[in-house]
Amino acid sequence: MRKTTIWQTTRKALTVTALATMVTGGALLTAGTASAAATTLANACSGTVNGGMGDTVAITGTSVKELVRAGAKEAGTLALYDVAANDIAKVNTINVGAVPNAAGGAVEGKAIGAAVRQAVKNTKSWGLGLNPEKTLDSIEHKVTGSCGLTTVATNYVAPTLPTPGTTAPQQGGNGGGTNGLPSSPGLLPGGSNGTGYAPPRDYGNLPVAQPGVAVAPGVRYPANSPLPGEGAPQYGTDGQAGQGGPDVRNAGNAEALATDGMPGGDVQLPMLLAVLVLAGVTAALVRTWVLRRVS
Repeated sequence: MRKTTIWQTTRKALTVTALATMVTGGALLTAGTASAAATTLANACSGTVNGGMGDTVAITGTSVKELVRAGAKEAGTLALYDVAANDIAKVNTINVGAVPNAAGGAVEGKAIGAAVRQAVKNTKSWGLGLNPEKTLDSIEHKVTGSCGLTTVATNYVAPTLPTPGTTAPQQGGNGGGTNGLPSSPGLLPGGSNGTGYAPPRDYGNLPVAQPGVAVAPGVRYPANSPLPGEGAPQYGTDGQAGQGGPDVRNAGNAEALATDGMPGGDVQLPMLLAVLVLAGVTAALVRTWVLRRVS
């Protein structure tokens, strides 16, 4: 029985020790994780602050001392503004934001004003006057309108994009295509092959009109010379050119038709007889029509 009791006691002690070790180790791990995020302290509440992505951005109480003094003075609550200003100057860090996971960002004045208001309130300063909340409102308004930080991530690395015309990394099965699609070229419109990038188009075979060379009017039409179509035509007779000009002839080679041996200008007998017969018939028709109308 005594051996059993000793063994039980020893086992309980080992169990307690193991639990204590686990708790201590967990606490150390937690503390290490918590301390991984750094704090970037700015010496002013406006301007640019550099830090790593995820770092906490903080300002010193001294950087807003004069703004707290002015805000408390303008509150109209009989605040002892010098006391409030001296109390906030004793605060080493006032957390106002964080550096985003990007190339840069901003900590707006509204966030800084709210943080300073809370920091002044935490000092429990007795210089806030007869209406501490109104004094704090005035301080917050003053800081908000005067502060604002721009954050720059010093460890930001821009993502690399595939060069247009190259094939992006393929994932998934079924022949190495993206999302199970075959990786054979030309399966999608534009030849993009599902990568989101299409090869550059070749416009070398398109006809292009070459621009002409502009010629000044003075070069094309020299001074004291007629413009095209401006000169008056010259006419000549009997092979003589007008005013000593070249011989002017009619265009073409027109010739008169033969008249079957008839003298020029004579009217043939058959045609004359036809005209006389037509005139007689016309007169008879007119006479008959007039008599019928009268009767």
